[in-house]
Amino acid sequence: MSLPLLQIALDNLTIEDAINSVKKAAKYIDVIEVGTILLASEGKKAISEIKKHFPDKIIVADGKIADAGKVFAKMFFENGADYTTAICAAENATMADLVEYSKTFSDNKEIQVEMTTNFTWEQVEQWKKAGVPQVVWHRARDAQAAGVKWGKNDIETVAKLANLGFKVTVTGGVSVEDIKLFKDIPIYIFIAGRSIRDAENPELAAKEFKDEFKKYWK
Repeated sequence: MSLPLLQIALDNLTIEDAINSVKKAAKYIDVIEVGTILLASEGKKAISEIKKHFPDKIIVADGKIADAGKVFAKMFFENGADYTTAICAAENATMADLVEYSKTFSDNKEIQVEMTTNFTWEQVEQWKKAGVPQVVWHRARDAQAAGVKWGKNDIETVAKLANLGFKVTVTGGVSVEDIKLFKDIPIYIFIAGRSIRDAENPELAAKEFKDEFKKYWK
């Protein structure tokens, strides 16, 4: 199994603060997420500014698109996003539109479906039929705050999604200690936000994730 990529989630409130967060750990970061909070605060300019400062990184616009798929995808992709997220509650027609539109670009734009516990496997089958390449298994921010831990259901769901052929991202308060829980699964990306951004030494914190990946994937 290939080494997972490390993604930093930028849920900062300003572009300047977000750029500074990446600079502190950029050496070990593969993917930069312009988080939903940052998008809401600063708009599409956040994507173009992050891309301008870090042109060699994969950029994800975490728009959690629910409707008007092509409108949002055009906005995000044309401002420098490589990937954009759609929320799992979106209609199948929206997912199909997003996949179709992503293929009109020559530089490998892709859609990620961000999943919550409120989904059905019938939906997953429809995403697969539509050609969705990526899914994100997300332990919600509010669930984390309420003390919800990673459990058997998370591991089994992630494994099933990977077995179906999706490139799977795992997010939701992921710590270095959590990585081993997914060691038998071909994870595409792990996302870390506050555990890197708020660390005393963000570069060291990011390096610890990459070192942990090397224990279980090659």
